[in-house]
Amino acid sequence: MAVAQDMHRFGHHLIVGISGTKLNDEDKRILSEIKPAGIIFYAKNFRYGVHYEEWLQIYQDLVNQIRQYAERNSMLITIDHEGGTVHRPYLPITRFPHAFLLQSRAREVAKAAGLELKSLGINISWSPVADIFSNPDNPIIGPRAFGTTPDTAAAGARDYFLGLREVGIIGCAKHFPGHGDTSTDSHLELPVLNLTIEELRNRELIPFKALIAEQVPMIMTAHILFPQIDAGVPATLSQTILTGILRKELGFAGVIVSDDLDMKAVSSMYAKSGTVAQTFNAGCDLFIVSRNLPSSSVERTFAIAQDFVNSLSNGSLDERIVEAAKMRIDSLIAMTPQYSVSALDQDTLKQHAELAIACAFR
Repeated sequence: MAVAQDMHRFGHHLIVGISGTKLNDEDKRILSEIKPAGIIFYAKNFRYGVHYEEWLQIYQDLVNQIRQYAERNSMLITIDHEGGTVHRPYLPITRFPHAFLLQSRAREVAKAAGLELKSLGINISWSPVADIFSNPDNPIIGPRAFGTTPDTAAAGARDYFLGLREVGIIGCAKHFPGHGDTSTDSHLELPVLNLTIEELRNRELIPFKALIAEQVPMIMTAHILFPQIDAGVPATLSQTILTGILRKELGFAGVIVSDDLDMKAVSSMYAKSGTVAQTFNAGCDLFIVSRNLPSSSVERTFAIAQDFVNSLSNGSLDERIVEAAKMRIDSLIAMTPQYSVSALDQDTLKQHAELAIACAFR
């Protein structure tokens, strides 16, 4: 019984992915035995090739089932929804351009995108990107960033966050302490950035500081190694970066969430015992396990949860750290609205489509 309760305790720190457009037995097991605080949706969770009303009904049934099995009235219903290539739902949900093209219309686009997310019952968008488009050879950020300088990236990210907030969507700044200067993709390998703390302060941290000043409630970590700052572990596992820089230096008091633990930059680390405790001790509160890769089995999700249970049991994870993280997540859940799934009217969709075209061909 105690082990089951500890599994549920870890669930309060977990955002998990679902296999498809309906729950399979593995989904049901994760939802009922771990009871995650939230869900992250991908394109595979929306039925392709059918009319809007049909896929929306199928999706609504999926959301209802998730809540039923997780036994949570209040959940973090999340999605990556930046525009450009980072877009999950099918038409008629508007495909807005990359952040880099939005410029002065970032706030307007965020409000439109946020209204559409609300119609899907989504309450958290994993945006805005607070990285800087500083390396033209970056294979993963590039035009997902709002600008090529600290000031333009900060202004666009700030406006986008404020637009989301105006329509009732929780935003999340990512990827701390900055992913824009990498030349490799953390989905495939662990990037290394040889930046000093002063270089970070003069460039990468500026957009995050702007968003913290606007009280952004969530910041996502980067799976990047900064050897001149912490040579031992990537930012997601680094107490120097998450507690020392983000919490103490920048004064961020909200929820720190990991990027997806299934990404190859860190996936092997989370197959080792003690890594979950190390991540909590670094300052991370909330973990994403997307289950979006063939290698991400149900056993892997339970192994990560079991590592949490074992770490509590052997004392490598302090109860006070877990409780502090839980309090931050409780505050986030309390401020997160719960929306019903509903169809959008054609006039709204037409206006949003026109806005997307105007941004793309400005």
